[in-house]
Amino acid sequence: MKTLLAWSSGKDSAWTLHVLRRQNVEVGALLTTINEAADRVAMHGVRRSLVEAQSEAVGVPLWKAPLPWPCANEDYESRMAEACRRAVAEGFDSIAFGDLFLRDVREYRERQLAGSGLTPLFPLWGIPTASLARDMIAAGLRARITCVDSTALDGGFAGREFDHALLAELPERVDPCGENGEFHTFVCDGPMFRAPVGVEAGEVRKIGGFVYADLLPCHALS
Repeated sequence: MKTLLAWSSGKDSAWTLHVLRRQNVEVGALLTTINEAADRVAMHGVRRSLVEAQSEAVGVPLWKAPLPWPCANEDYESRMAEACRRAVAEGFDSIAFGDLFLRDVREYRERQLAGSGLTPLFPLWGIPTASLARDMIAAGLRARITCVDSTALDGGFAGREFDHALLAELPERVDPCGENGEFHTFVCDGPMFRAPVGVEAGEVRKIGGFVYADLLPCHALS
C-alpha cells in the first residue's frame, strides 16, 4: 500500500503519519493546500517555508495544491481532483486523513474519492479525543496553536503550546483536539520527526472571526 497523506501542518495529520508508520504503511507524499494569495497553508495560516521544513523533517516529499483566494468549493474540488489523478498516475492506491469524528466531513471525502482509484483511510477515526490529545503530548509531540476561532475559544490561546496546561484550561465545550474547528496547530517536533523544526512567535492578528498567531522560522529547537 502506497499512501498519500493529507497534511495540514497540524497535530492530527502528524499523528496520522506516526500511526501509519507503526502499521508499516508507506506514506509516499504529503498533500497540503496553499492559499496562493497569502502563500500560507489554508486555514492554519502557516508559512509555506515552515510546512516545507516539516516535510524535510519527517522525510516525506511535499505536494502543494495551490488554491485561489477567495476559493469557491468548485476550485477546491478541482485542485484536489488534480492531485488525486497525479497520485494514481504515480502508483498511490490510498489517501489518509486525520479526521477524528465529524461524520459529514468523512462522508464528503468518501463521496469525492469514489471512482478516483484512491481508497480513503481514517486511521484516527473514533479515538476519544481527550485521550488522543494526552497520548500525543506524552509521546513527545510539540505543537503551537496558529489559529483560533474566536467565536468558540478566547483568542488569547493563539500562539500557545499544545500541552497539558493548555488542555486543562480549555473550556468544557471545546474539543481537546479542536476537531470542531475551535483551533488549529503547527507541529514542530514529535516521534514522526527526524529533527525538530525551530519556530518562534511572530505577530498575532485578528482577521474576521479568527485570531492567527504567525510563526517564524528560527534555529532548530534544543
